[in-house]
Amino acid sequence: MGVSHIPNGSGRQPQGWSRRGVISLLGAAGAATLAGCTGSADASETGSSGSGGSATAQSAAQRPEIGVTPANGTTKASFTTPVEVIVRDGTLASVRVEGNDGSTLDGSYDADRTTWTSDGNPYSGTKYTVTASADDGTELTASFTTQQPGETFVGYFTPEDGSTSGVGMPVSLNFTHAVADRAAVQKAITVTAEPATEIVGHWFSDTRLDFRPETYWAAGTTITLGLRLRDVEGADGVYGTQSKDVTFHIGREQISTVDLAAKEMTVRRDGQTFATYPVTGGDPDHLTWSGIMVISERFKETRMESSTVGLGDEYDIPDVPHAQRLTTSGTFIHGNYWAASSVFGSQNTSHGCVSLDDTQGADDTAVDGYKFYDSSILGDVVIVENSGEVTVDPANGLNGWNLSWSDWQAGSAV
Repeated sequence: MGVSHIPNGSGRQPQGWSRRGVISLLGAAGAATLAGCTGSADASETGSSGSGGSATAQSAAQRPEIGVTPANGTTKASFTTPVEVIVRDGTLASVRVEGNDGSTLDGSYDADRTTWTSDGNPYSGTKYTVTASADDGTELTASFTTQQPGETFVGYFTPEDGSTSGVGMPVSLNFTHAVADRAAVQKAITVTAEPATEIVGHWFSDTRLDFRPETYWAAGTTITLGLRLRDVEGADGVYGTQSKDVTFHIGREQISTVDLAAKEMTVRRDGQTFATYPVTGGDPDHLTWSGIMVISERFKETRMESSTVGLGDEYDIPDVPHAQRLTTSGTFIHGNYWAASSVFGSQNTSHGCVSLDDTQGADDTAVDGYKFYDSSILGDVVIVENSGEVTVDPANGLNGWNLSWSDWQAGSAV
């Protein structure tokens, strides 16, 4: 016999569970039981002088009654509080709460097995069916539907699922809404590695959270990003929607060091010198950022306009070959076909980028621009030294390696 409202576990009158409703329900059960009794024998056994009806009603009154919160039939139930099942005049034998999306809510019983509470909250926008039974076989089936969140956010992540990256690639998330409760959001995100290493998150702003280990990833590492943001309240009334896992891999180690005093780049692959290239960097009026930078985008050809980086109409090149982005603000390492070959290795003449000798069309496999591009992948590290410029802002691109480990840890919300 089921009742669709339950007490709140505090000993007070159950939410929506009126005393009149309980008496009416039990009275009906008693009448049904009496129809099958002989009367005198029951009265004798109870020692009462009245008819057998009072003994039967007493027995019915002691049968377990089960209720659930949210109440049966609720169409806009809260998704920010647990589900609770409670029994009166008995103990719970089993409880199952299943969503129409195939998910189930785990839960635990109190010491007396009179209350079951879900370990987590139900998901938003989901219909749930609750089936519960008491120790005597009494059963309850109820259902409710949770409301939809009013406003939502997602986190766009780098790198992509299934991709292979260089050893400098952080796990970077950019959120579509400013996050006020950074701790709640960060706790809902996990980043793990195999082989295992300590990984810490760092907030660059209220919309960006990156994760990295203390030193570059080991070659061959497998990294898993776990997003459990669904229904996490990132800001007042704004909830996450994602619940998924993303796995990517670290390939070989490639670290390139650009010495702009020598105008030369040395590429090391897995600890060994792989190649050296003459380069040109930023001229005295347009110095190249120094520091550790990570390749975040790659283009066989791309257009570069000075107006997009605050340099007016100084240049507009529609087909820059073999361009690889190092900063959000517009620093690239790329091929260069418009400068004389004699410039590379002898002068710094660019507007802040690092460039290698190349040819127009991006199809000449014999030139340095092509060779370096062909040997690179997203996440490879490029270190610029002796440029005459200060170290790049760690938030300018995927360049958090310019922070010390202690400074990186200080940016964590958990």
